[in-house]
Amino acid sequence: MSDVSARVAWASDADAIARVQIAAWRSSYADVVAPSVLNALDPTAFARSWSDALAKPADARSRVLVALERNRVKGFAITGPAPDPDADPVADGMVDEFTIDPESVRAGHGSRLIQACIDTLRADRFTRATCWIRTTDDAFRAFLESAGWAPDGATRELEAETGERVRQVRLHTSLSTDQD
Repeated sequence: MSDVSARVAWASDADAIARVQIAAWRSSYADVVAPSVLNALDPTAFARSWSDALAKPADARSRVLVALERNRVKGFAITGPAPDPDADPVADGMVDEFTIDPESVRAGHGSRLIQACIDTLRADRFTRATCWIRTTDDAFRAFLESAGWAPDGATRELEAETGERVRQVRLHTSLSTDQD
């Protein structure tokens, strides 16, 4: 059995997080974003942004978590307060940028990472978690639904760099530990 875990990211993880993010974006957004844009993604710039974000989070409850195999980052996610206009700033947390290295999908990293997100949001006293996903990402949606998440009826559209619209649906889950 390999040495696998999930933990809060360290500043020294910035380069690895950037590498995973770029690989995942190139894989996930190939049908939406122009190849020239994806090929121009700069790992150094991404790492610098991650380094800044890890050093100075936007909110005291904002966290970057990483999934590890041995000491290699295989995925990452961001947790924090849900920024949606209909969110309760005290009760609603969000999982954002949930990303697994495309070469490491289906190795259990996602399961460990989503559980670490839930545990972190609970520790920050959120009672509900939300996550926006592309409406076409059937695999991620099935993964979240198998973990107890469900659509809450909210949808949105974002504009990609190419001008195309990306449709998303919001899923949610209760963070209550009550066994009633």
